[in-house]
Amino acid sequence: MSSTPPPKALTSDARPDTAERTADDGALGWLRALGPHGRRAFAGAFGGYALDAYDYFTLPLSMVALAAYFGLDSGQTGLFTTVTLIVSAVGGAVAGVVADRVGRVRALMITVITYAVFTVACGFAPTYGTLLVFRALQGLGFGGEWAVGAILVAEYASARHRGRTLGAVQSSWAVGWALAAAVYTLVFSFVDDGLAWRVMFWTGALPALLVLWMRRRIHDAPQARARREHSADRGSFAAIFRPGTDGAPGLLRTTVFASLLSTGVQGGYYTLATWVPTYLKTERGLSVVGTGSYLTFLISGAFIGYLTGGHLTDRLGRRRTIWLFALLSALCVLVYANIPSGANTLLLVLGFPLGFCMSAIFSGFGSYLSELYPTAVRGTGQGFTYNTGRAVGAVFPTLVGYLAGSWGVGGALVFGAVGYGLAALALLGLPETRGKELL
Repeated sequence: MSSTPPPKALTSDARPDTAERTADDGALGWLRALGPHGRRAFAGAFGGYALDAYDYFTLPLSMVALAAYFGLDSGQTGLFTTVTLIVSAVGGAVAGVVADRVGRVRALMITVITYAVFTVACGFAPTYGTLLVFRALQGLGFGGEWAVGAILVAEYASARHRGRTLGAVQSSWAVGWALAAAVYTLVFSFVDDGLAWRVMFWTGALPALLVLWMRRRIHDAPQARARREHSADRGSFAAIFRPGTDGAPGLLRTTVFASLLSTGVQGGYYTLATWVPTYLKTERGLSVVGTGSYLTFLISGAFIGYLTGGHLTDRLGRRRTIWLFALLSALCVLVYANIPSGANTLLLVLGFPLGFCMSAIFSGFGSYLSELYPTAVRGTGQGFTYNTGRAVGAVFPTLVGYLAGSWGVGGALVFGAVGYGLAALALLGLPETRGKELL
């Protein structure tokens, strides 16, 4: 008989042994509590999401060069992001079903390979239309990676630590963003803009190396796999849209409000992630190196925000934490977009709280969405709701692109605050799940 203990996510959170509780406390207690198999799963999800972010940001950082190369207006460049995110909704929903049917790790590897291949293909695009198609196909993998990786780690994490554990996974987005910004600064400083944007996309081949490691080292949480495989509803869209009855609550209400929550948060986030680099270069007149310096403050705030938000979601609860940062994010957007001309030092300083708030709100998503759905349809539910939010929220960057012609990019960025307001309202229809065991 195996002596390996079951994953902590599927056992009671009560700990009779004081020494064990002490070992699991402290700054890295959440990491120790995962156990060796869970830590490898965490490393795979962390690396996959970081490289997902890297491949995503190759486009926004290269946006000005792309617009000049292909002769695009702001509406056409905004369409890149919208198409990527809309197609990512399809990819994310499909990846969720695949994760419930063939396993989390297999689905994770498929998503990583998909976004890597098509990111590289973008670098070879001869026309605007071809690049748009390749970017859309990249979205198939981009959409599924986070949801699948988050579920994989959530099923290893204990209820007591799940918020901060998933917050740490989320923080890898800032790591990938920072890596993309560093490579962008290097490439665009030494390579002509007409070729530099292609080089940026070609570096998107890096995730293929991660897959080779994942094949040998990472496995699904055993008890979660067993529960999933013995369920008749495994990977069923019908199950997450089933209305409640007197005998069973159903998941329709959860799916509707979780999709609205995801739409609001991601609409606000992708508005900023897509247009802040362009805003800094075109309306604030910053050079490539200057833009990189400003992004350093923004990204540093994002990294700390992910980690802080993860701790708060375990202490305050999922709903309170998201409400708090929805309000603060909307406020930061309004202030950031209305900084007077010439006050670039203030712009630099305020980049930190902006990055902090717009990222901290995401920290509870991995744990919250995982806890809203049972094991058999967790991939389907989380993949659908998170990526529906991406698809509908994807309209925001395009609207900003078209509004920029009359409002200016800075003025149009204010539209992102609307998304955070929608997220706050959506929470009224969802329950608190802090401390919930994954069944």
